[in-house]
Amino acid sequence: MPKHGKKYRNSVENIDKTVLNTLEDAVKLVLANSYTKFDETVDIAMKLGVDPRHADQMIRSSVVLPNGTGKETRVLVFAKGDKETEAKEAGADFVGGDDLVEKIKEGWLEFDKTVATPDMMGTVGKIGRVLGPRNLMPNAKLGTVTFDIANVVKEIKSGKVDFRVDKTGIVHAGLGKISFGEEKMAENVKAFVQKVIQLKPSSAKGIYLRSVTLTSTMGPGVKLDPIALTAAVK
Repeated sequence: MPKHGKKYRNSVENIDKTVLNTLEDAVKLVLANSYTKFDETVDIAMKLGVDPRHADQMIRSSVVLPNGTGKETRVLVFAKGDKETEAKEAGADFVGGDDLVEKIKEGWLEFDKTVATPDMMGTVGKIGRVLGPRNLMPNAKLGTVTFDIANVVKEIKSGKVDFRVDKTGIVHAGLGKISFGEEKMAENVKAFVQKVIQLKPSSAKGIYLRSVTLTSTMGPGVKLDPIALTAAVK
């Protein structure tokens, strides 16, 4: 069984896993206990009181983080005519139609997000088996199948995060970088948690926000107090 290094073990000693922290304290602990030389991503894991097997309890959406994600997102847009021009002017990295479909069929996947106008979905459907398993398929529920191309591309470029609950009822997302500092990171966490709380299904019974943990890429997890966190974002 692999062993953690000395720096990780030292950082674990600084965190009391029996304590449920406020948002501010949790962010402070995560940032203070980052020990790597690279700019780690800060991730959130939220255990929700939902049963994803029921369609009306499937949590899936997106949110634009106020301070972005700290990484460059390569956006591919399937569009034609004026919408193709609109996408390019908005900052899309790749824009096209059948030409991009053929390129993707050949194995090219040098992009992070896809957007498509509704009239292009027939074309995009030809590569659904390639894009789908990689979570790259444009989706109307996430706002990536739209004629409002310019705004969507700008949102993605500025820090839009897609998320969905997994089969165990947990939502995961990367919310920024250690270099953001405490204030910006706390703002991003608030925006994300607020969005998840807004999506609480009416059919979900009992406690909705069951546990919340923040962690850096290589660091130990820090637990938050779900009750205090809910109050903080309202």
